Amino acid sequence: QVQLVESGGGLVQAGGSLRLSCAASGRTFSTATMGWFRQAPGKEREFVACITWRGIVYADSVKGRFTISRDNVENTVYLQMNSLKPEDTAVYYCAAHNSGILMIAEAAYDSWGQGTQVTVSA
Repeated sequence: QVQLVESGGGLVQAGGSLRLSCAASGRTFSTATMGWFRQAPGKEREFVACITWRGIVYADSVKGRFTISRDNVENTVYLQMNSLKPEDTAVYYCAAHNSGILMIAEAAYDSWGQGTQVTVSA
């Protein structure tokens, strides 16, 4: 497994931007599937985006507003969030899997960070 530590969450007004970071350690990062998920109060955790060397997938709800990227030298994955909406308020989790396959299913990931809170005010 890989150890993941998220940072960058906070409080922002609607229309604003935040960039989340997820620092990874413990195994080969460059070939791992890296994903972002989020869980809003009272709701189940949902897929946001994932990235591998094969490509990128976004949830429809964030497409065009969020950008996932990775730095294989720094072993870090990022989530740039623009045009934030109140409905983006959630705890955001970084996740990893060593398959290198693009995956949106939460159950496919075997390493998780502790989460970082993002709150978007109206």
